Amino acid sequence: MEETLIQVKDLCKVYNPGENEVRALDHINLEIKKGEFVAIIGQSGSGKSTFMNMLGCLDVPTSGEYYLNGVDVSTMKDNQLSVVRNKEIGFIFQGFNLIANLNAIENVELPLIYRGIDRKTRHRLATESLKMVGLEKRMHHKPNEMSGGQQQRVAIARAIAAKPPVILADEPTGNLDSASSREIMEILKEMHKNGKTIVLITHDDGIAAQAKRVVRIMDGRIESDTIKDCPEES
Repeated sequence: MEETLIQVKDLCKVYNPGENEVRALDHINLEIKKGEFVAIIGQSGSGKSTFMNMLGCLDVPTSGEYYLNGVDVSTMKDNQLSVVRNKEIGFIFQGFNLIANLNAIENVELPLIYRGIDRKTRHRLATESLKMVGLEKRMHHKPNEMSGGQQQRVAIARAIAAKPPVILADEPTGNLDSASSREIMEILKEMHKNGKTIVLITHDDGIAAQAKRVVRIMDGRIESDTIKDCPEES
């Protein structure tokens, strides 16, 4: 039986409790198994960004439980959450979040330094992950010497270098042209084929359609949860 990697039970996030309260997440229940490729889709204000912050351990719920790899992370303090984020989750953001004065390989190595990985191993992991995203010839280029698509590939290499159990991609094609978007989606699909668990947050139906499973959020609740036999090609 496939292992459950993410389990969310009755999750709520309430801002301004009281008469003007906003329920950003309203009793969400969701399970994601190891090796799934799930798109979480919703329009602006649907609660999907809040949900992504919960899944990424960037914020804690008002109530409910969140088990990541069997551990309840919903009651953890900030310092414990940062350890979980570093070990369990590889983040890919819309804005790349690369450090301008570091080259590609240094950007990829940076989170590995925080994990206490020795220099030789760091270099090997960073080189391997840059090769996986097709940037072996660009390892010593800085972000301003690369296209948007190449910068996002560096960001993906950084996310996968430490081999975290979950890749969390938040609007990963949001700042890219259509050709670069296709490239990035192909890389994510290839990673999924190789057994990675990918959670993709998007507002774009075309991007979501490429995942195996689509969870639609509206008004802080899960409106639909569909698993497809074969994802659509873009």
